[in-house]
Amino acid sequence: MTNRPLVAGNWKMHGLKASAGELQKIIAGAQKLSHVDLMVCPPATLLADFAAAARGSRLAIGGQDCHALAAGACTGDISAEMLKDAGAQAVIVGHSERRQHHNETDAAVRAKALAAGRAGLLAIVCVGETRAQRDAGDACSVVRAQLDGSLPGGAADVAVAYEPVWAIGSGLTPTAHDIADMHGFIRRHLASYYGEAGRGTRILYGGSVKPENAKELMAVEHVDGALVGGASLKAEEFLAIAGVYG
Repeated sequence: MTNRPLVAGNWKMHGLKASAGELQKIIAGAQKLSHVDLMVCPPATLLADFAAAARGSRLAIGGQDCHALAAGACTGDISAEMLKDAGAQAVIVGHSERRQHHNETDAAVRAKALAAGRAGLLAIVCVGETRAQRDAGDACSVVRAQLDGSLPGGAADVAVAYEPVWAIGSGLTPTAHDIADMHGFIRRHLASYYGEAGRGTRILYGGSVKPENAKELMAVEHVDGALVGGASLKAEEFLAIAGVYG
């Protein structure tokens, strides 16, 4: 099975209203890329405006996180239903920065992924090991535990983003061989977890993806696209990454 690729940009805590200019360039460029799904996940302050601007285009808009509850006394949080109402089509859950800095457990990530499904959003579930865990030979066992604890059951609308923690924002990337091994491992685990549907679950690679290495990384077996960090902030770089799919 060949899955339609997805290239999603995680803007993290970057972007002001002035960023609309870069968004318009991405929207224009996306119209020319018919072989890949393109998505931008801006900060919550820009999501509704970005969704309105992208409406009717080939660019989807996603959120960067959501709360497990649909509504409630949760000051500062945003529900999946609110993201959907603002025009989002997906949401990232379980990014390593939230796991680390907000102490999010696998159970919390699963609850958020379930919330995304409840609201009709694609959940992009992030997994990945630290440098110490990889050096100790524990990368696969760590990722297996994260998958088992974070993925919702049933025929959930999810994508998995493998982001080795040590590669995020560092300029470092695993070798193509290492990525192939991990993505193959994740594919087999998804097929075991979801059955035939797991073969169609997209597995994205993230971690210092840039135009210079995108062609090599996206050609790796079982890599169905990318979750792009810093390079997604500039339309030229983001579109160059997505452009490897023609």
